[in-house]
Amino acid sequence: MPSITRGTRAILARVSESARILVVDDEASIIDAVGTVLRYEGYDVSEAMNGRAALALAQEQQFDLLVLDVMLPDLDGFEVTRRLREDGIGVPVLFLTAKNEVSDLVAGLSVGGDDYVAKPFSLAEIVARTKAILRRVRGTEDEDRRLRFADLVMDEETHEVWRGSEPVRLTATEFNLLRLFLLNPRRVLSKDQIIDHVWHYDFGGNQNIVETYVRYLRKKLDVLGPPLIHTIRLVGYVLREPGE
Repeated sequence: MPSITRGTRAILARVSESARILVVDDEASIIDAVGTVLRYEGYDVSEAMNGRAALALAQEQQFDLLVLDVMLPDLDGFEVTRRLREDGIGVPVLFLTAKNEVSDLVAGLSVGGDDYVAKPFSLAEIVARTKAILRRVRGTEDEDRRLRFADLVMDEETHEVWRGSEPVRLTATEFNLLRLFLLNPRRVLSKDQIIDHVWHYDFGGNQNIVETYVRYLRKKLDVLGPPLIHTIRLVGYVLREPGE
């Protein structure tokens, strides 16, 4: 995973401020995917593969967020959260769960969870929910959630996008794709990098899906101004102003 640009770090610093996150899952592939994308976003990430290890780490160290799998082999995510709350540890919890029954979700929130993401998930969704929880907890000002490039403005909290004074209506996937470009202005992104961040962590589909969604995004943006997303042949795509 390439390092993020200086401009991206400046954007992220307002939100993350080196927030410490503990990622807990018994599947190594999920820990690797989630841990990598959160580090890429500028967070300080620790990892655990079972509930007891997670509980011990959260009791010994101070974290700003737990990204916690529900179905763990020893203590499940709900029990880990319950014990932390009993110990007076109020660290926010984002559950990762294959369970999507209402009763299960209510149970998770009732023991002190803050939000949940159902598997399979996109890494972009993990990042978005992480930022939303941290903003709520820290009381970040509204301005901090806006990304800008040229005449593009994105509000991550409300999922609104404008080009100039005109609103741009995007699907969830188009929004996540544009967000990735806005976090990496003037940086060439390969199709593999885009898939890793926008689609499911275990996505096994054709890379042509990237071309399709870049085309959708361009169609909505270019009608309002000069092209901003450019193709770098045999390499990938880049967000930059015409003439750069």
